Amino acid sequence: MTAPARTLRTSDSIEIEIIAQSARWTAYPGADAVVRGAIEAAALLVGRPGSVAVMLTDDATIRDMNATWRGIDRPTNVLSFPSRESFALPGAIHLGDIAIACETVEAESAAENKAFADHLAHLAVHGYLHLVGLDHETDAEAVGMENLETRILSGLGIADPYADPTSAD
Repeated sequence: MTAPARTLRTSDSIEIEIIAQSARWTAYPGADAVVRGAIEAAALLVGRPGSVAVMLTDDATIRDMNATWRGIDRPTNVLSFPSRESFALPGAIHLGDIAIACETVEAESAAENKAFADHLAHLAVHGYLHLVGLDHETDAEAVGMENLETRILSGLGIADPYADPTSAD
């Protein structure tokens, strides 16, 4: 068995480690660049520097994580685990970890007629925003988080993920 793919990149505001834990991600060789670009864009706009670890995984693994940490025994698209401790890495504070499930991203992007990379970028941004304390438990929180996600993604040239596709001209 080969070691999982790892990429580490440091920008002025964010350090990102990406681990492809599942072989399914080999079908998407640019996935790490999409995730990195999305999180860097979010960090620049939000202004919260630090480090983030991202695990690109599969539905089986994320289902286990979802059951263990949230008590929900089904796969999901993205999970965020904000750091409970602010332990320092060289020049950065670890903000937390993000897991993204390949099969769910594939299914959702197909069902919503979205490009896989665009949906992946949205999930990376969504996960990062959870790490920095944003949530969508109330309607007001959801609107605020969705507006920020849309603004970040727009800066990457990605359409509003919350727009109703049936309302297009």
